[in-house]
Amino acid sequence: MRRLGHQRQHGKQGGGGGLLAKLSIAVLFLLICSLSLLSAPFTPNTNGSTSPSQMNVEDLWKSANSGGWKPSSAPRSEWPSPPKETNGYLRVRCNGGLNQQRSAICNAVLAARIMNATLVLPELDANSFWHDDSGFHGLYDVEHFIQSLRFDVQIVERIPEIHKNGKTKKIKAFQLRPPRDAPISWYTTDALKKMKEHGAIYLSPFSHRLAEEIDNPEYQRLRCRVNYHALRFKPHIMKLSESIVDKLRSQGHFMAIHLRFEMDMLSFAGCFDIFTPAEQKILKKYRKENFADKTLVYKERRAIGKCPLTPEEVGLILRAMGFNNSTRIYLAAGELFGGERFMTPFRALFPRLENHSSVDASEELATNSQGLIGSAVDYMVCLLADIFMPTYDGPSNFANNLLGHRLYYGFRTNIRPDRKGLAPVFIARENGRTAGFEEAVRHVMLKTNFGGPHKRISPESFYTNSWPECFCQMETQNPAHKCPSENVMQNLHSQLVTENIDKQQYNRSDSTVSLAER
Repeated sequence: MRRLGHQRQHGKQGGGGGLLAKLSIAVLFLLICSLSLLSAPFTPNTNGSTSPSQMNVEDLWKSANSGGWKPSSAPRSEWPSPPKETNGYLRVRCNGGLNQQRSAICNAVLAARIMNATLVLPELDANSFWHDDSGFHGLYDVEHFIQSLRFDVQIVERIPEIHKNGKTKKIKAFQLRPPRDAPISWYTTDALKKMKEHGAIYLSPFSHRLAEEIDNPEYQRLRCRVNYHALRFKPHIMKLSESIVDKLRSQGHFMAIHLRFEMDMLSFAGCFDIFTPAEQKILKKYRKENFADKTLVYKERRAIGKCPLTPEEVGLILRAMGFNNSTRIYLAAGELFGGERFMTPFRALFPRLENHSSVDASEELATNSQGLIGSAVDYMVCLLADIFMPTYDGPSNFANNLLGHRLYYGFRTNIRPDRKGLAPVFIARENGRTAGFEEAVRHVMLKTNFGGPHKRISPESFYTNSWPECFCQMETQNPAHKCPSENVMQNLHSQLVTENIDKQQYNRSDSTVSLAER
């Protein structure tokens, strides 16, 4: 049975609303838990063969089996609206790339909720990583962000000035450095104490500064509301993404691959031996300047799957799975280290390769292809692709949020190579043992998850897999998994209005008493 509301669209999309309108509607329906996400069953082993290592590519182009689950991040228990009077202002500086920044923004909203603080629009530390000063205003729809979270936290664009006795006073935020993966208790004690003392605190840096695993499903659902509903790119980025997706889909299915074969990740992984002496020198210098000193042996790292897949290895995996050279592939990647010699074998296997610059040669992308806007466009194209394949889904990687977003967006198919399982297969091939290579690759890949619901096991991140907290079932015996009522957002709105009216009446009553006492 096809999933309602999520059928694949091929060819040019009509209508003036474009992707922005479609996603806005999807966001609304998802949030009130009325979007139906009944997916077609995905069974990779359906080639009519009894062999356990056969895969049907046509099934891979479909979404994974939902198992009766659908995305739901709306509150399922009592969730008071944020009070007008808070304990102070919270400023944060979100460092790192797009994935780290999105996670940090989600954590900032949750921290503000925990501390009953007013959140100041998060700062994006773009200059140090991207050499790009787009900032939050240049990347995300600020009005939508604030409006979407009105039932959760108070948000302001800047700390307001205090006017008292004819004088203007600025509140200076007290700077704190949160511990990595800080528990909730740190925010309700150390951070809150300083906030009450100074009126505002500034947390910097703020990447991975709040524990991911929190034993409170409502807090986790708030993270999902931020990540998958409130954080919407600006209209011009959405339109640019729509244009690229339409062009790619005009010829049928397409796959997006995040080819993580870049200098920073190769240096971090310590995988040097396949490069020339000059290239190794560059990688070792980068590692020394940016990472802790540690002795890394390439053969040992490679044997346990710690090295990023080469472009050729990615191509060989796809070919073994049954994809042919007519497959259209969108590459989301920075500057590949080692240049064209690493891409040539991949291009020979899959010649129909595209990136955002080749599909859309607009001036905006040409001048910002490696910046935040280029990364945002890559994010949206990968989100909407029929299949997404990350080649190195490490702990702080662009792919992490995408995997989680695609899960939430309707269990869209992901191909996640098991590098550890594939390592001995590739090593044997390099040593001349090529017999049964493709069979061995399929055997490993069939054990992986292709995008359906699955238990989150460390080190998998909550942002990679928010099941089951941010999903629900219409038919279930477990009350914790039952979908909330469809009018949950109306109830929250009514609650917010009622609380504001009660507060206004209380303030008027308090003023009357004060005048009478005079």
